[in-house]
Amino acid sequence: MRAVITVVGKDTVGILAKVSTFCASHNVSITDVTQTVLQDMFCMIMICDTKDLNCPFGEFVDEADKIGADNGLSVRVMHEDIFNSMHRI
Repeated sequence: MRAVITVVGKDTVGILAKVSTFCASHNVSITDVTQTVLQDMFCMIMICDTKDLNCPFGEFVDEADKIGADNGLSVRVMHEDIFNSMHRI
C-alpha cells in the first residue's frame, strides 16, 4: 500500500528531516519526494510505501497531523487509492 504525504508551511530548517524521521519511526519508506520553496512557503509531496507500517493507518494519519500542528505546518497523509479517486477525471 502506498500513501501520499503533503507538507505546506512557512519555510524553516529541518522540515524534511522531521517528516522523514517520523516516517522512519513507523517503518514507512519514502519512495519519491519533490519539494520547493515558493517565496517563504515550503511545499512538499512524498510518495511512501506503507506496507510495513507499525501502527494502524488512521493512527499514522493523526500523528502526522499533530507533527504538522506542533511545527506550524499542514501535514496531510492520504491513502493512494483515495488520492487517485479524487483526481480521476
